[in-house]
Amino acid sequence: MPPSLHATVRAVTERIQARSRNSRAAYLDRCERAQRELGPMRGLSCANLAHGFAALPANDKLKLRVEQAPNLGIVTAYNDMLSAHQPYERFPGVIREAARAVGAVAQVAGGVPAMCDGITQGNPGMELSLFSRDAIAMSTAVALSHNTFDAALMLGVCDKIVPGLLMGALQFGHLPVIFVPAGPMATGLSNKEKARVRQLYATGQVGRDALLEAESQAYHGAGTCTFYGTANSNQMLMEIMGLHLPGAAFVHPDSGLRDALTAAAAQRAIALAARGDGYLPLARIVDERAVVNAIVGLLATGGSTNHTIHLVAMARAAGVLIDWNDFDELSRVTPLLARVYPNGAADVNHFHAAGGVAFVIRELLEAGLLHEDVETVAGRGLARYTQEPVMTDGALRWRDGPLVSGDPEVLATAPAPFSPEGGLRLMDGNLGRGVIKVSAVAPEHRVVEAPARVFDTQEGLQAAFEAGELDRDVVAVVRFQGPNANGMPELHRLTPALGALQDAGHRVALVTDGRMSGASGKVPAVIHVGPEALAGGPLARVRDGDRLRVDAVAGTLTWLGDEAEFAARAAAPAPDDLFDRFSVGRGLFGLFRRHARGAEQGGSALDLSEADAAVQTAPAVAK
Repeated sequence: MPPSLHATVRAVTERIQARSRNSRAAYLDRCERAQRELGPMRGLSCANLAHGFAALPANDKLKLRVEQAPNLGIVTAYNDMLSAHQPYERFPGVIREAARAVGAVAQVAGGVPAMCDGITQGNPGMELSLFSRDAIAMSTAVALSHNTFDAALMLGVCDKIVPGLLMGALQFGHLPVIFVPAGPMATGLSNKEKARVRQLYATGQVGRDALLEAESQAYHGAGTCTFYGTANSNQMLMEIMGLHLPGAAFVHPDSGLRDALTAAAAQRAIALAARGDGYLPLARIVDERAVVNAIVGLLATGGSTNHTIHLVAMARAAGVLIDWNDFDELSRVTPLLARVYPNGAADVNHFHAAGGVAFVIRELLEAGLLHEDVETVAGRGLARYTQEPVMTDGALRWRDGPLVSGDPEVLATAPAPFSPEGGLRLMDGNLGRGVIKVSAVAPEHRVVEAPARVFDTQEGLQAAFEAGELDRDVVAVVRFQGPNANGMPELHRLTPALGALQDAGHRVALVTDGRMSGASGKVPAVIHVGPEALAGGPLARVRDGDRLRVDAVAGTLTWLGDEAEFAARAAAPAPDDLFDRFSVGRGLFGLFRRHARGAEQGGSALDLSEADAAVQTAPAVAK
């Protein structure tokens, strides 16, 4: 008999269901009407049909023209600059052959942009990063807008790409959709050693040649970066939400198993299509229970803080409304089961070898922390995802995943976890409302009380560090970094400097309305603080020397002093050049900045749900 669902998981789920009742019902109604009234329109117009199959090989064209065979759409984030997406170059060929083997056709429906935060970190392009997610969602909608497909495969891996693909695909929730990962690169230089060299470079102890050599040894081949940041958190989420085939997340790109999983995903999507007996649209998979499972999985593995934004936006696209209280409440009952860099020494290859996602899901199911009775692309029930794929005599099969951790330093059990709580905290107080990831922060660093040093740009903090002005206890405030200000760039480039200050024995914390990397590490960082400074939030009233308290144990973020005096202060003006963003493409994203909602509402400028569409969104400031 399966264990009963944990009371907190049940209560949070029921609260989300109640909160989402109207928006979810409206979303499902739209999807049902689309399935009933639209469907693939190949039979409605000869011109539509001819345009759609004009470039296909003769046999594929005949299947669509005469047999009305199922047609599988491929939406791909392929480019050969980004290591994580380079393997997708060959995937369409694998998918087409797999589709033909079951009497179907597959076409690349369209491509979506894929940018890398690791490349744009600390550079102007990072100000496009968050909103590239909205552009990807829109590009996905364009790709599927031709209404010629019975099902779709989403080919994407990294930070904004998977959330954007899902947000776009959910607008076509009447279609079956499966996500197809590419897998991680082989293990190179350890993440711990890479971070050590970065910090040595930040303090001037090694030169650029040594830094580049270390980075090149860490990032050295095709596949996802091996640390557990947003990209690999994405893959775990797609699996625990039932949108991958079981065990697909962390299989190497060049293995035969990877191609077998890709082919199987194509054939499974076709089997789920409307013309098959087992029709299962995306809208029925991504529901309140799947979203709660995703949050729990994120917390149990110490996943990316970026998903306190992305998961909100993805859920809203399915009519499901969540907030940071949901994350916080679930975090307090979810055990930390994984130690993967930055909250451990292992990388995702080590995590996968130790038991990986299948082990985590089994432990969470047995602890009553996941909804088992959900729909997935592999069939009903999340227990299917406690299995792992293998090749046996040239054929793809699934077997039960390991019952015992292959490395107790990397994967723990739910009864004996690394921590009894997940790695995320809601932070609230008179400085606003934000989140902090504490799974990689040592207990002795989780409470910091120190004078503030205020910066309006990350370059300002970097310059102060290099000048020795931060060689003391300090709470660094970096403001005007929110969605409406400059697109909410990640500030991970500041990590080596802040880490060096902490290692020197200082009490150090970061407070910002911007983002940190999904690999946020050992320095306590309260991020996504809202209301953002541009909207007149409390961070706009903080001055150098103010005493601030960051208490990740109590979950408080506090300006210490006379609150009446603080409230009466005038907000600092935005930097004069904040809106001078007409270089390297940033000006094109002004519409997104003006209309973006706050981080806790998903940071999107798109109308993702009935709740969004009902709100008249006004620009935060005149521009």
